[in-house]
Amino acid sequence: TPCAGFLTSVVYADELIPSRCVSMYLKSCSVIFAQAGKSLLSLLAIAALQMPGWAIAQEIPQTNLQRTQLTAGMYVIDAQVAMTPDQRQIGLMQRKDMPQHEGMIFVFEQTSQQCFWMKNTILPLTAAFVADDGTIVNMADMKPQTTDSHCSAQPVRYVLEMNKGWFAKKGIKPGSKLAGPIFEAAR
Repeated sequence: TPCAGFLTSVVYADELIPSRCVSMYLKSCSVIFAQAGKSLLSLLAIAALQMPGWAIAQEIPQTNLQRTQLTAGMYVIDAQVAMTPDQRQIGLMQRKDMPQHEGMIFVFEQTSQQCFWMKNTILPLTAAFVADDGTIVNMADMKPQTTDSHCSAQPVRYVLEMNKGWFAKKGIKPGSKLAGPIFEAAR
């Protein structure tokens, strides 16, 4: 899961509420708290307590993202595509299981050093940092529930997370190439 942001959206009665709606609610409360000199963090905590049924969206795993098929040699990967900042921020948080042939590919707007952590992520994962042409630059095994930073060795646009050990079991390592429509679109 990418190291990014805080509250981006909330869930109320099983409906995702965009951050702009949450911001409007919090702004309406800010006048009350401005006089008390409370920090934004206090404001968020108090607002959350006053709104029963609201939960940070990161508490609910995202399982319905668009999917794409990738290949690594003869192996087929069914990958969820995390394209938006919110989707990338949540990533595989709170997922209790994931089939071995599935993963999540994070697509960034531009090439840069990408760093990931495992906060609120229950599954042990391996992240493959991938260049525009599908070449794996480097990989990192990541322990669940940690905030250790795992970064790309060079600027990349893509990161593919799979169950820990999947790449090793298949003999896929840095220098191996992934293929699929997502890499063809980048050309």
